[in-house]
Amino acid sequence: MLRKVLHSKLHMAAVTAARPEYVGSITLDPELLEQCGMRVSDAVEIANCRTGERFETYIFRGERGARQVEVNGAAAHLVEVGDRLIIMHYALLNDAQYADHRPRVLVMRPDNTVERALRYEPGP
Repeated sequence: MLRKVLHSKLHMAAVTAARPEYVGSITLDPELLEQCGMRVSDAVEIANCRTGERFETYIFRGERGARQVEVNGAAAHLVEVGDRLIIMHYALLNDAQYADHRPRVLVMRPDNTVERALRYEPGP
């Protein structure tokens, strides 16, 4: 059996742009993707910490070093520049994979630099 579990997370990333006219997705700095293990086209669930709104989209690659967190398309109406987001990526794992998995979490500063990186330990 496979279970849907947290693979990686960007915690409290700040929205740098909301572009409703742009093709839908979330544009993220590739440096952040590399550090947490997310990839372009991966599906992500996003929670807006200001409104409590949750939505799902997929990742576009932004400009390296630009610290972009841009919400595009229809989802852009669910955020404002400066909102803090929790961006969660999930994986389907069997029990053996789960036992060895440690989700990667990047806790972000307001300027979208990494304050700290951590790993979650699996439960029983």
